[in-house]
Amino acid sequence: MPTLRIDNAEIITMNGEMGVESGWTLLAVDGEITYVGPVGDAPALEVDELVDGSDCLLLPGFVNAHTHAAMTLFRGNADDMELQPWLEEKIWPVEATLTEDDVYWGAMLGCVEMLRAGVTCFADMYHMPEVGTRASIDAGIRARPSGVLLGLLPNAGDMLAKAEVFCRDHDEAGDGLIKPMLAPHAPYTCPEEMLRQVIGVAGDLGVPIHIHMAETDDNVQWSLENYGARPAEAMKQVGLFDVPVLAAHCVHLDEADIAIMADEAIGVAHCPGSNLKLASGIAPVAAMLAAGVQVGLGTDGCGSNNNLDLLQEALLAALVAKVQTGDPTAVPAAAALRMATLGGAEAVFLADRIGSLEVGKRADCILVDLTAPHMYPRHNLVSDVVYSAQSADVRATIVDGCVLVRDGEFTQLDEAEVMEKACESAARLFG
Repeated sequence: MPTLRIDNAEIITMNGEMGVESGWTLLAVDGEITYVGPVGDAPALEVDELVDGSDCLLLPGFVNAHTHAAMTLFRGNADDMELQPWLEEKIWPVEATLTEDDVYWGAMLGCVEMLRAGVTCFADMYHMPEVGTRASIDAGIRARPSGVLLGLLPNAGDMLAKAEVFCRDHDEAGDGLIKPMLAPHAPYTCPEEMLRQVIGVAGDLGVPIHIHMAETDDNVQWSLENYGARPAEAMKQVGLFDVPVLAAHCVHLDEADIAIMADEAIGVAHCPGSNLKLASGIAPVAAMLAAGVQVGLGTDGCGSNNNLDLLQEALLAALVAKVQTGDPTAVPAAAALRMATLGGAEAVFLADRIGSLEVGKRADCILVDLTAPHMYPRHNLVSDVVYSAQSADVRATIVDGCVLVRDGEFTQLDEAEVMEKACESAARLFG
């Protein structure tokens, strides 16, 4: 069984208090954390992989709770547009021409970008999910993949049947790195009858549902006109919340909506970068956190962000909440860091496996370099990570005990090949 040891780093475990521990070590056997604590108390163990964390901060890996990984191919192609024209004129027509190679190399580019930025797990919603999942497995990253379901298409029934097969065939694939979900795109693109079918399949399979919800004010107005209720209440009436649900965006929620999300234990993926760029609004994250909603962070796809930098999302989440509420104490650095790690794990229903560094969980973790000028004088490392650190400061990324990035270099992937192949696909798609 392969063993991993990380020494000499400052450590934030995200297990309870937000304290920073010094003089600790982490041990993992076969991808499972077996010890986190003072180096002097660590059991003697012959290790296969020794990582020196000197001048670094050891953290749980970041969780990207909502993205469309293969949309790296769309980066910069349709910027500065409103959501519906962006979708209907620029995104959906090109997606209709995607090949398996396009999805594979687009998703692989997304995996490379995320691993470099310290993301060790992501929830994906996209076409040809089996292809994107193959890229995830090849990259070694943990994923909750799903094939997007559009109920307005004539082959919607076939799409759901294929999604069911995908979930059955890929559960625990990649030696346990893959846990699929079902993904009806949104209430306004999936009629009630189809939503009820998806709910039934999700219940039978025991998998969560991943859906866009209340992203724009137009979404709310559509729900009021078609269901006579706001999105959260409407989806509760349909029975969506009878199964675990990861709801992306949730920008336009009122107090009643937030109460429903908390009561039903809905996972929320807050995507501030995408919401700001598309002028969708600012989600009431401070109110959601106060109500006990499980809030994580997402980047959305690169067509509307334009990167997969979750550390940037943590910074934005903290800053926009302060402006929205007029309260500089709203969403402090500790809350933003929690959303990027354990909160994200809770939102995607993997908190039993990842999100904190504690015995029994999987060894998904990162080392952040503390030697850059913007990381001094280190008055508060939690604040430093959220308000000062950059994704380029990630020195090592470890998933399931496997060191995928060491000293800023990939140990298994050919990064240059991935970028070249992705550019070839983009050239074919966009000329």
